[in-house]
Parts: sequence; structure tokens; C-alpha cells
Amino acid sequence: MSYISDYIQKVNRNNRKVLSVFLTAGFPSKYNFVELAKNVLDEGADMMEIGIPFSDPLADGPVIQASSKIALDNGVTLKDVLNYSGIICSSTDKPIILMGYANPIRKYGLKSFLNDAVNAGVKGLIVPDVPLEEYDSFFENGNHNIDVILLTTPASTEERIKMIDDKSSGFVYCVSVTGITGARDNFSDKVVNNIIRTRSVIKKNKMLIGFGISKPEHVKTFAPYCDGVIVASAVIKSLMSDDISCTLELISNLNMACNS
Repeated sequence: MSYISDYIQKVNRNNRKVLSVFLTAGFPSKYNFVELAKNVLDEGADMMEIGIPFSDPLADGPVIQASSKIALDNGVTLKDVLNYSGIICSSTDKPIILMGYANPIRKYGLKSFLNDAVNAGVKGLIVPDVPLEEYDSFFENGNHNIDVILLTTPASTEERIKMIDDKSSGFVYCVSVTGITGARDNFSDKVVNNIIRTRSVIKKNKMLIGFGISKPEHVKTFAPYCDGVIVASAVIKSLMSDDISCTLELISNLNMACNS
């Protein structure tokens, strides 16, 4: 098993769902990002996704898009993201995952990027614009030492979910709703039923649910049907208030909701 899947299993054994928190690298400040990330982990995030700022993040809604633009305006580069990751990884055994798009990774050089990410201590990678059909060609037939996490969507057929489960490592990222990231007030029965369907098909991996989860109530709604949740836009939005205490309170409340 991978480091990430082992870690998720360890958390689950303690009657707890995993809380994975997304932060955009270098947002809101290029200089205080590492401190922010450590505070979020200390407050109760079990894992962290660090977003690589990009000018055209197709899967991300307006909140994360805005944070990405601010980070780019702050001058954050992919090298900065890897430097942040190395410092954060050196201070925690919680898995750090990079989430980014194909273009910046290609520009950096895939082999160099994967090597530098592994050397920094990064355990996983999510590249949402590399579909299943292009996985082998993009990752050069999978010669890498990092978990590559693939995504299912409500439109994924059972056959496709099986293929994603087979190819993914670390966990499968179950996108709860069709569309882009962004906090939602509630989820329909159709959404919940699709998550139940997806969970029943996934056999190899753990499954975490993301997109739209913003409240402890959402965590409790989905907890019976997953191994953990991913919270992104709600956290990024809270950071736009320039009051980190709001963000840490949100993390703490989400953390408590992850306990069975």
C-alpha cells in the first residue's frame, strides 16, 4: 500500500474520517504561506492539498481562481511551491499532496518535477486535466515514485470508475457534483445516491469526496459513504477576510465533524 492509503487507513481505524484541506500555494501571502499551512495542520487537517497557481484552472470555481491569480500576482512560481512543500513536509508526517495542471508541470519538465516533488517529501499528485486516456502518455507509463490520484465525476460510468480505481493510487477523488469547485448550501438525494454508487464500485482504493463541502453538516452527510472529505473553496474564501482565526475555527469545526 502507499503512504497515503496507509495513513488514511490509520485515521479510519480511530473511528474518524480524513479531513483533507486545500490551500493555494502563496495565497494570501507569499511570505507567510508555510506558517499558514502549519497552523491549518495543527488545527486538525489530516492531509493537505497544495494548489499550484495557474492562470487557467479549468476545474476550479471563482474563489480558487481568484486565489490563484493573487498567488501569481504575488510572484509565486512552481519552484516556490516545491520549496514550500519541502519545509512543510519536514515538519509533519501528514501527507502533503500537490494539485496542479498539466501545462505548468510540462513547462517545468515532468521528470524534474516528479523528482523534485518526491525529494521535497510530497506523497501525492492530482492533475485534473490529464484524463484517464492520457495518463500513461503524460506520466510516461507510470515510472514515478509518487501517488497519482485520479478523479471520478457523477458522469463516470461504472466501467470507467473501475478503470480509475485500478489506475489511481493513494485514494480516488470522488467529485460530488458536476461542474467546478465552490461551496454549496446543500446536496440533493441524487448527489448522495451517486456517491453511494461510486463507493460500491471502488474496491482497490480509499475514497475521498470533494467539491462543494463547506460545513460540518456536509461532512456528517457524506461520512457514511466515504473515507474522508476534501474542503477547498470554503477555506480559501475564509482566508480572504484577512483574519486567520476564522479559517482555523472552520478547520476545527470540520475536524470535529470527522469524528464518528
